Amino acid sequence: MSSPIGDRRNVKIFVLYLMENINYPLDFVTINDIVMQTDYIIYLDFAECFHQMVDDGLVIVTEENGDKYYHISERGRVVARELKSDILPSILDESLRYALRYLDFKRRNITSRCSSERIEDGRYRIECSLTEKGVVIYSTSLVVDTEERVERMKETFRDRPEVIFRGVNALLAGQVNYLFDF
Repeated sequence: MSSPIGDRRNVKIFVLYLMENINYPLDFVTINDIVMQTDYIIYLDFAECFHQMVDDGLVIVTEENGDKYYHISERGRVVARELKSDILPSILDESLRYALRYLDFKRRNITSRCSSERIEDGRYRIECSLTEKGVVIYSTSLVVDTEERVERMKETFRDRPEVIFRGVNALLAGQVNYLFDF
């Protein structure tokens, strides 16, 4: 099974594009997390391709305080710039947007929490929150009709809390008017 983005060549271009645009060293787990923000690449393809990119000199490894960090080499930048047209620009833009959101939350050390419970009338309450430096910056509680729906909501919040946070902010600020036009 291969990644939805295509063959391993496209996987490498995709990763190099993200690394070039982020433009600072990251640890392997963080690179994996930003690549996995969308469903365009499966983990096995990423892991195999990433180590090949290191071996091929497209990605450089540095060590700081015993931790390994990876950054794109000049050769990797050339590959990313010259071959990015092989991937739809909308895919690259969306993936970079998700990666930058993820990195912003990580840098700010925002933690998320999401739980649910069955209430007396048979419905379910879901409670989600985000905390930054000990201060709750977002909290919501909803009652939904089925366990399946509450589980999907919890999964979405766990996978992309930054998207929900920014979406709620935009809605409350009136910046997404098309949602109100029925």
